[in-house]
Amino acid sequence: MPLINVKIIEGVFDADQKRQIVERLTDAMVGIEGENMRPVTWCVVEEVRSGDWGIGGKPLTTQDVRELAAGVPATV
Repeated sequence: MPLINVKIIEGVFDADQKRQIVERLTDAMVGIEGENMRPVTWCVVEEVRSGDWGIGGKPLTTQDVRELAAGVPATV
């Protein structure tokens, strides 16, 4: 029984976007493993508190991710 575990920083994605993450990742997995596995393919979206996620020794915040999405150059 496959388990897709997605970790995201809190406050970046709204409820509809998280729903899309679950649907599309499940569809991708089912595309690999076969349609009969859809009912037992789990997808969990976990939100990590802003600042509790680090890259290169620097904490990453919700604001940092929003700036990256907006095209602001990363300072990481």
